[in-house]
Order: sequence, then C-alpha cells, then structure tokens
Amino acid sequence: MIILPENTLVIATHNRGKLEEISDLLRPYPVTLRSAAELELAEPDETEDSFVGNARLKAHAAARASGFAALADDSGLCVDALGGAPGVYTADWAETPTGRDFVMAMGRVWNSLEAANTPAPRRAQFRCTLVLAWPDGRDLVFEGEMQGQVVWPIRGDQGHGFDPMFQPDGHGITCGEMDRWEKNRISHRGSAFAKFVGGCFT
Repeated sequence: MIILPENTLVIATHNRGKLEEISDLLRPYPVTLRSAAELELAEPDETEDSFVGNARLKAHAAARASGFAALADDSGLCVDALGGAPGVYTADWAETPTGRDFVMAMGRVWNSLEAANTPAPRRAQFRCTLVLAWPDGRDLVFEGEMQGQVVWPIRGDQGHGFDPMFQPDGHGITCGEMDRWEKNRISHRGSAFAKFVGGCFT
C-alpha cells in the first residue's frame, strides 16, 4: 500500500469540473483531499511535450509547495488520422483571445479529417496519465485509455472538452450524452484511477 503523509492528498488542479470528477472517484476511500486552488498554489506552465511530462511537472510543483503528496493528471484526445493530434495540445486547440472554445476546437478536428478525406470510422482515443508525487521527489505513474471514434455533428451537453464528439467503443452515444458519473466508470480517467486506487488503497 502506498503511504500518503497525514493521509492527505493534494489534487493539483484549478479546474473545478476535473476536481469534482476526481473527488467522486476517490469518495469511497479514506483520504483527505485538498485542491491546489484551495491551497492557493501557483499553476506551473505546461511546457512538456508528453502527457506524463506535464503531469509530472504539475504533481511535483504541488507536492513541493504543499508538503503533501500530490496527484496531477494530463489528458487529451488523440486522433489516429491526425497523427495523434491534438494530443498533449488538446486544450491549446480550444484557445481563443477570449478563452477556450471547445465547439470551435471540435470543428477544427472534424474539418481536418474532412480535408484529408479520412474514411469512417475515424478512430481516436482519450488518454489520461496520472502522476502521484511526494515532496521528496519520488513519483509513480498510472495511465488509462478509452478507445472510440470521433463523430459529427456533436451530440450532448454533458462532460466537458471534446466529449460531445467522442463515441466510446461499445456505446451508441457520445460522452457528451452520458451521465458524467457513468462516464467516469468507463473513461480514460476512470481507468487510470482504478490503477491508482489499486496501488494506494488495496
């Protein structure tokens, strides 16, 4: 079993939706959760070119600043016909001068596939990498993946990001049409957290 100092875990995110999902996944387990926002920790720039690199950067920054173990994730949509893009730059594809616009970003993905005459099904994966870091510099990595395809038009208003255009294998609806807590049980983040929980609490 992994030892968490003072049985406390800092979730290294300022994203309220992500914090709610992580809190729900960890609700059954005996750990006190603190968020980076609650502790007023600075958000480091995500300067790495891989999911594990960015997750490590965020987890270690939060662990050093708080003195507790910290958990960070980096995740994104990887489209096969786009060479894995947007991938680690998933959020960047949604950036505009006035904030993030994921409807625009989903249109950008679809238009890129149309321009390349990509045949259906247009395969993609959501990928998630979790890094658990300690103040002394140690860390552990847990990875999860959800296979599926991107579809158009977008469907559903649940979840966040690219969920309305991603249809998981074995389902006739998009992640944007799923109950968010049901999606957690099959998602890339849910898969990575199952591995984390297996190491921490069982």
